[in-house]
Amino acid sequence: MKIMKETERKTEKYDVAVIGGGLAGICCAIASARNGANTVLIQDRPVLGGNAGSEVRMHICGASCQGKFANVRETGIIEEILLENKARNPEFSYAEFDTLLWEKTRFQKNLTLYLSTALVAVKTEKNSIKSITAKRLTEERELEIEAKIFADCTGDGTPGYLAGAEYMFGREDRAEFGEPNAKARRDDCTMGNSLMFHAADVGHKVNFTRPDWAYDFKDGEWTKKVQWIEINSGYWWIEVGGKELHCLHESEKTREECLKIIYGVWDYIKNRLGDGRADSLVIDWVGSVPAKREGRRFVGAYVLNENDIINHTVFPDTIGYGGWHLDDHPVERFWYFTGLRKYDKEDKTLWHNGIYTVPYRCIYSKNIDNLFLGGRLISVTHRALASTRVMATCAVLGQAAGVAAAMAAKSGCLPRDVDVKKLQKQLFREDCYLPCTEAETDDFARRSRVESSSCVSGFAAENVINGRLRPIDGDENAWRAKNDGKQWLKLKFERRKIGEMRLIFDSDLNAEITQTLSDWVKAKQPAGIPETLVKDYSVDFMSEGKLVKSLHVRDNFQRLNVLCPDVVCDSLKIVFESTNGDALVKVFEVELYEK
Repeated sequence: MKIMKETERKTEKYDVAVIGGGLAGICCAIASARNGANTVLIQDRPVLGGNAGSEVRMHICGASCQGKFANVRETGIIEEILLENKARNPEFSYAEFDTLLWEKTRFQKNLTLYLSTALVAVKTEKNSIKSITAKRLTEERELEIEAKIFADCTGDGTPGYLAGAEYMFGREDRAEFGEPNAKARRDDCTMGNSLMFHAADVGHKVNFTRPDWAYDFKDGEWTKKVQWIEINSGYWWIEVGGKELHCLHESEKTREECLKIIYGVWDYIKNRLGDGRADSLVIDWVGSVPAKREGRRFVGAYVLNENDIINHTVFPDTIGYGGWHLDDHPVERFWYFTGLRKYDKEDKTLWHNGIYTVPYRCIYSKNIDNLFLGGRLISVTHRALASTRVMATCAVLGQAAGVAAAMAAKSGCLPRDVDVKKLQKQLFREDCYLPCTEAETDDFARRSRVESSSCVSGFAAENVINGRLRPIDGDENAWRAKNDGKQWLKLKFERRKIGEMRLIFDSDLNAEITQTLSDWVKAKQPAGIPETLVKDYSVDFMSEGKLVKSLHVRDNFQRLNVLCPDVVCDSLKIVFESTNGDALVKVFEVELYEK
């Protein structure tokens, strides 16, 4: 007779614990680890990426509004990930993308990754989280994670909720934050969840029989109004939940409802559309997890609202930015869209012209002292969430939270006491764009004399030390020269040690580089590595005219290059041998640091 044993339990201690492995959590955990904090990342799914990963397959939107606004694509860790994906995964394989996200976290120094590990309890003491308990679903093991700082990047906000963090839910009324386009009366409705699918062309006619459990849309007048532009994948508007189905407590019912809709829509496409485009198509993938847009939103020291977005407010404690329109989906959108059920028409989508900043005060909890917030659950109103929820925005704010978490853990302070100027300084060093913000810097290249072999008119060599890392307000802020294998930059400065050298190249911030399921999104972006990036170059470090060290970089595909020469010198020369296809060498910045 076998005797049941208790589940194995293990206690581990970290500086920073990040819960949630979407893009916000990934960028938060990597940033924390790279800034010297012993970090753990806990994800309840077997893969990373959240809505961007293989379980959902939503392309990553951000401040550019898919190219509407020039030169505002997010940089930092999200740019690093997506550029590497362009280099390694030109065919947009989701298996490859999943593996890349796993690799970036699993082999990051100072970072421990736990997949298939679900939070089950939170232990608090006074106003702080002391530990969390998580169950490893594949190993009959429980973990107790103790940490100085915690970051809730789960989307639904379960850790924060269990810890007692103050939160908001539903749609605020117009008077609460003075938002001109909010509802007249508040309610508990949210945006819904979408389930994606994909169809493959098998090269011959394939019949389809609608399952009995699927909806029958053959007589739906709405179907005649739909423009079936991309017939083989979609559709974000197969979205339910938010009113009849609770976005947190009825996720499985929501998925079932989406499945009934998908197979009903597919029946219409295959058997009623009648134009032959779907004859050889067969559904080869349906999402296993509905993509969520909204859940709990936690209250921070400041609540970003609609006015901040439409007025493009610039905050003194800026740590990130957004630009996506106020994309406020009607609750139970599919039924609203089809006209099969009627809902209120308040809370509309609103376009605004430009980008806005997000203050540091939005990414830590107001009442739980050691809790950072990342992703769609940051401190924003429902109206503001309609913009801040998109994944590239979540990623850059997650990176800011990770840097701040490491600073707090290492210095022993609370999130509210982090030196924001130092945080901005480090974010600048990590190539994170902070609009209308002059960050402090230890970059001594700013005081060097710059020479170049030549330059294109309007793109002088001195631009590489002006501290502006992209085109801004009509100024290009870059050096450009003909790509002939002979172009060079020289920097001369007082003799000192270079511990780290950072070069920022041009990755064409107007282009789309996202992983995607959709052919129309693929068609909007160049294939493979952006041609504008420098590919091969070398750096010679000189002291009193003598060569003391050389570094050679080959097959580069990143915008931000970090070199660690560890050399004492008084000048350097960078020789640019080739690009990834562009006729011009393009460099935004050269930065030098002692450490």
